[in-house]
Amino acid sequence: MALTLYSHPFSSYCQKVLTALWEKDLPFTYRHLEDAGAAEERAALWPFGRFPVLVDDGRVVAETSIIIEYLDLHHSGAAQLLPADPDSALEVRFLDRFFDLYVMTPMQQPVAEALRADSSRAEEVMAASRAALETAYAWLEDRLDGRIWAAGDAFTVADCAAAPSLFYADWIHPIGPQFPGIRAYRSRLLARPSFARAVEEARPYRHYFPLGAPDRD
Repeated sequence: MALTLYSHPFSSYCQKVLTALWEKDLPFTYRHLEDAGAAEERAALWPFGRFPVLVDDGRVVAETSIIIEYLDLHHSGAAQLLPADPDSALEVRFLDRFFDLYVMTPMQQPVAEALRADSSRAEEVMAASRAALETAYAWLEDRLDGRIWAAGDAFTVADCAAAPSLFYADWIHPIGPQFPGIRAYRSRLLARPSFARAVEEARPYRHYFPLGAPDRD
Protein backbone atom coordinates (compact mmCIF):
# COMPACT_ATOMS: atom_id res chain seq x y z
CA MET A 1 0.00 0.00 0.00
CA ALA A 2 1.30 3.45 -0.92
CA LEU A 3 -1.25 6.18 -0.20
CA THR A 4 -0.42 9.81 -0.92
CA LEU A 5 -2.76 12.67 -0.06
CA TYR A 6 -2.45 16.13 -1.63
CA SER A 7 -4.01 18.32 1.01
CA HIS A 8 -3.94 21.49 3.06
CA PRO A 9 -4.68 21.38 6.81
CA PHE A 10 -6.89 24.50 6.84
CA SER A 11 -9.22 23.27 4.07
CA SER A 12 -12.56 21.99 5.34
CA TYR A 13 -12.78 19.34 2.64
CA CYS A 14 -9.23 18.19 3.33
CA GLN A 15 -10.10 17.90 7.01
CA LYS A 16 -12.99 15.64 6.06
CA VAL A 17 -10.63 13.15 4.39
CA LEU A 18 -7.88 13.54 7.00
CA THR A 19 -10.42 12.67 9.69
CA ALA A 20 -11.29 9.49 7.79
CA LEU A 21 -7.64 8.51 7.34
CA TRP A 22 -6.92 9.03 11.03
CA GLU A 23 -10.08 7.16 12.04
CA LYS A 24 -8.80 4.25 9.99
CA ASP A 25 -5.25 4.67 11.32
CA LEU A 26 -3.88 4.32 7.80
CA PRO A 27 -0.30 5.33 6.96
CA PHE A 28 -0.03 7.81 4.11
CA THR A 29 2.33 10.35 2.62
CA TYR A 30 1.05 13.87 3.25
CA ARG A 31 1.83 16.18 0.32
CA HIS A 32 1.16 19.56 1.91
CA LEU A 33 0.10 21.89 -0.87
CA GLU A 34 2.47 24.59 0.36
CA ASP A 35 5.44 22.23 -0.01
CA ALA A 36 7.68 22.78 -3.03
CA GLY A 37 6.21 21.19 -6.12
CA ALA A 38 3.14 19.70 -4.40
CA ALA A 39 0.59 22.03 -6.02
CA GLU A 40 2.03 21.35 -9.47
CA GLU A 41 1.94 17.60 -8.84
CA ARG A 42 -1.68 17.83 -7.74
CA ALA A 43 -2.61 19.86 -10.81
CA ALA A 44 -1.02 17.28 -13.09
CA LEU A 45 -3.03 14.53 -11.40
CA TRP A 46 -6.35 16.39 -11.20
CA PRO A 47 -6.45 19.61 -13.25
CA PHE A 48 -9.72 21.04 -11.90
CA GLY A 49 -8.23 23.16 -9.13
CA ARG A 50 -9.83 21.15 -6.34
CA PHE A 51 -8.30 19.26 -3.46
CA PRO A 52 -7.79 16.94 -1.64
CA VAL A 53 -6.63 14.31 -4.11
CA LEU A 54 -5.64 10.79 -3.09
CA VAL A 55 -3.20 8.63 -5.02
CA ASP A 56 -3.07 4.89 -4.33
CA ASP A 57 -0.17 3.17 -6.10
CA GLY A 58 -0.73 5.41 -9.11
CA ARG A 59 -4.53 5.36 -9.04
CA VAL A 60 -5.97 8.87 -8.67
CA VAL A 61 -9.09 9.28 -6.54
CA ALA A 62 -10.83 12.67 -6.26
CA GLU A 63 -13.86 14.13 -4.46
CA THR A 64 -14.04 13.68 -0.71
CA SER A 65 -16.99 11.31 -0.37
CA ILE A 66 -15.59 9.10 -3.12
CA ILE A 67 -12.16 9.10 -1.50
CA ILE A 68 -13.61 7.92 1.81
CA GLU A 69 -15.74 5.23 0.18
CA TYR A 70 -12.69 4.13 -1.80
CA LEU A 71 -10.75 3.77 1.43
CA ASP A 72 -13.57 1.70 2.91
CA LEU A 73 -13.46 -0.61 -0.10
CA HIS A 74 -9.70 -0.99 -0.44
CA HIS A 75 -8.11 0.05 2.86
CA SER A 76 -10.60 -0.61 5.66
CA GLY A 77 -8.02 -0.07 8.41
CA ALA A 78 -9.26 0.34 11.97
CA ALA A 79 -12.78 1.52 11.05
CA GLN A 80 -15.46 1.15 8.41
CA LEU A 81 -17.12 4.50 7.74
CA LEU A 82 -19.99 3.31 5.56
CA PRO A 83 -22.42 0.69 6.94
CA ALA A 84 -22.74 -2.63 5.17
CA ASP A 85 -26.53 -2.51 5.37
CA PRO A 86 -27.82 -0.77 2.20
CA ASP A 87 -30.57 1.23 3.91
CA SER A 88 -28.21 2.39 6.66
CA ALA A 89 -25.62 3.27 4.02
CA LEU A 90 -28.20 5.35 2.16
CA GLU A 91 -28.95 7.33 5.33
CA VAL A 92 -25.22 7.95 5.85
CA ARG A 93 -24.72 9.04 2.22
CA PHE A 94 -27.70 11.38 2.47
CA LEU A 95 -26.34 13.03 5.62
CA ASP A 96 -22.90 13.30 4.04
CA ARG A 97 -24.45 15.20 1.15
CA PHE A 98 -26.52 17.31 3.58
CA PHE A 99 -23.41 18.53 5.39
CA ASP A 100 -21.52 19.20 2.16
CA LEU A 101 -24.35 20.96 0.35
CA TYR A 102 -26.41 22.64 3.06
CA VAL A 103 -23.79 23.49 5.68
CA MET A 104 -20.35 23.52 3.99
CA THR A 105 -21.49 25.36 0.85
CA PRO A 106 -23.30 28.29 2.52
CA MET A 107 -20.46 28.50 5.05
CA GLN A 108 -17.93 28.94 2.23
CA GLN A 109 -19.85 31.55 0.23
CA PRO A 110 -19.08 34.58 2.46
CA VAL A 111 -15.46 33.42 2.67
CA ALA A 112 -15.19 33.32 -1.12
CA GLU A 113 -16.84 36.76 -1.37
CA ALA A 114 -14.40 38.22 1.16
CA LEU A 115 -11.50 37.00 -0.99
CA ARG A 116 -12.79 38.76 -4.11
CA ALA A 117 -11.09 41.97 -5.19
CA ASP A 118 -14.54 43.59 -5.35
CA SER A 119 -16.44 42.44 -2.28
CA SER A 120 -19.31 44.90 -2.66
CA ARG A 121 -21.83 42.07 -2.20
CA ALA A 122 -20.30 40.92 1.08
CA GLU A 123 -23.26 41.92 3.27
CA GLU A 124 -25.79 40.42 0.86
CA VAL A 125 -23.86 37.14 0.61
CA MET A 126 -23.41 36.97 4.38
CA ALA A 127 -27.13 37.51 4.98
CA ALA A 128 -28.02 34.75 2.53
CA SER A 129 -25.47 32.43 4.12
CA ARG A 130 -26.81 33.03 7.61
CA ALA A 131 -30.37 32.40 6.48
CA ALA A 132 -29.36 29.15 4.77
CA LEU A 133 -27.38 27.98 7.81
CA GLU A 134 -30.24 28.82 10.17
CA THR A 135 -32.53 26.63 8.05
CA ALA A 136 -29.95 23.84 8.08
CA TYR A 137 -29.49 24.11 11.84
CA ALA A 138 -33.23 23.89 12.47
CA TRP A 139 -33.55 20.77 10.32
CA LEU A 140 -30.47 19.14 11.82
CA GLU A 141 -31.54 19.80 15.40
CA ASP A 142 -34.58 17.59 14.88
CA ARG A 143 -32.60 14.96 12.98
CA LEU A 144 -30.03 14.58 15.75
CA ASP A 145 -32.60 13.93 18.45
CA GLY A 146 -31.58 10.79 20.35
CA ARG A 147 -28.43 10.27 18.28
CA ILE A 148 -24.80 10.27 19.38
CA TRP A 149 -23.42 10.67 15.84
CA ALA A 150 -25.09 11.92 12.66
CA ALA A 151 -26.64 8.59 11.67
CA GLY A 152 -26.86 6.91 15.07
CA ASP A 153 -24.38 5.21 17.38
CA ALA A 154 -21.55 4.67 14.88
CA PHE A 155 -19.08 7.29 13.61
CA THR A 156 -19.38 7.36 9.80
CA VAL A 157 -18.48 9.33 6.70
CA ALA A 158 -21.40 11.62 7.60
CA ASP A 159 -19.53 12.65 10.74
CA CYS A 160 -16.33 13.17 8.74
CA ALA A 161 -18.36 15.68 6.69
CA ALA A 162 -20.14 17.18 9.69
CA ALA A 163 -17.00 17.92 11.69
CA PRO A 164 -15.40 20.60 9.49
CA SER A 165 -18.79 21.80 8.24
CA LEU A 166 -20.10 22.66 11.70
CA PHE A 167 -16.68 23.75 12.95
CA TYR A 168 -16.41 26.52 10.37
CA ALA A 169 -20.15 27.22 10.02
CA ASP A 170 -20.23 28.25 13.68
CA TRP A 171 -17.60 30.86 12.84
CA ILE A 172 -19.84 32.29 10.10
CA HIS A 173 -23.19 32.00 11.88
CA PRO A 174 -22.90 30.89 15.52
CA ILE A 175 -25.03 27.90 16.49
CA GLY A 176 -27.43 29.49 18.95
CA PRO A 177 -28.74 28.16 22.28
CA GLN A 178 -31.98 27.18 20.54
CA PHE A 179 -29.96 24.32 18.99
CA PRO A 180 -28.61 22.44 22.04
CA GLY A 181 -28.40 19.15 20.15
CA ILE A 182 -26.13 20.61 17.47
CA ARG A 183 -23.97 22.40 20.02
CA ALA A 184 -23.47 19.15 21.93
CA TYR A 185 -22.80 17.25 18.69
CA ARG A 186 -20.22 19.82 17.58
CA SER A 187 -18.50 19.44 20.96
CA ARG A 188 -18.39 15.66 20.55
CA LEU A 189 -16.86 16.08 17.11
CA LEU A 190 -14.21 18.46 18.45
CA ALA A 191 -13.35 15.91 21.14
CA ARG A 192 -13.01 13.03 18.66
CA PRO A 193 -9.24 12.36 18.41
CA SER A 194 -9.23 12.19 14.61
CA PHE A 195 -10.91 15.57 14.15
CA ALA A 196 -9.15 17.14 17.14
CA ARG A 197 -5.91 16.36 15.32
CA ALA A 198 -7.22 18.07 12.18
CA VAL A 199 -8.14 21.17 14.17
CA GLU A 200 -4.75 21.33 15.87
CA GLU A 201 -2.79 20.86 12.65
CA ALA A 202 -4.82 23.68 11.05
CA ARG A 203 -4.37 26.09 13.96
CA PRO A 204 -1.22 27.80 12.55
CA TYR A 205 -3.17 28.78 9.41
CA ARG A 206 -6.10 30.58 11.04
CA HIS A 207 -4.79 33.91 9.77
CA TYR A 208 -5.90 32.67 6.33
CA PHE A 209 -9.55 33.03 7.35
CA PRO A 210 -10.49 36.33 5.67
CA LEU A 211 -13.36 37.12 8.04
CA GLY A 212 -11.19 36.77 11.12
CA ALA A 213 -11.04 33.50 13.03
CA PRO A 214 -12.79 33.77 16.41
CA ASP A 215 -10.70 33.41 19.54
CA ARG A 216 -12.20 30.06 20.52
CA ASP A 217 -12.17 26.38 19.52
